[in-house]
Amino acid sequence: MPPARSRADFFALSHPLTLPRVPRERLHCRSVTFDGYRRDDGLFDIEAHLVDTKDHDFALLTGVRPAGIPVHDMWVRVTIDAAFNVVDIEAASPSNPYPGYCERIVPDYRKLIGANLVDGFRKRLHDVVGGIKGCTHLTEMLATVPTAAVQTFAGLRKREDEGAGKPFQLDRCHALDTGGEAVRRYYPKWQRVAATGETA
Repeated sequence: MPPARSRADFFALSHPLTLPRVPRERLHCRSVTFDGYRRDDGLFDIEAHLVDTKDHDFALLTGVRPAGIPVHDMWVRVTIDAAFNVVDIEAASPSNPYPGYCERIVPDYRKLIGANLVDGFRKRLHDVVGGIKGCTHLTEMLATVPTAAVQTFAGLRKREDEGAGKPFQLDRCHALDTGGEAVRRYYPKWQRVAATGETA
């Protein structure tokens, strides 16, 4: 029979951060998920879902939310074509802090139809539904939809290091700086020569 695992062993296996050194109490839990779907009509759906809960009863100005009952429960579905163009958006806010008020802005997210997720989307998102023109949480989720869409398409197209166009992910994060080691190793065609700033 294998030896029983300690709490520290379990934590190390299930959580990559170090074991907290002092006792603590969880005050808030936010869960955000993104799911990508290929539709039978050739389009794609990216669905995002955000849930905020407390482990204790939480008093809002609009009433008490019992422990575990969502303070926020927000959904958005973005339908796109293979070129990342937004052809439809549906948003929903079934649970929010100010019932009767928060959900009024939901229809305005359809103003993003026609945008392209990989061409200026976050700026358009801010311009159209940023601040008081939208819901903080729906807008926050939508800002991450472009990367979820890119991941959804991964594997559906030819290898990312093939083709004439520069792969989308290059020069968008530290690891994939075209002047760095990872690009030299995995994307040599797109390596930037440090001295000239040109590709090799």
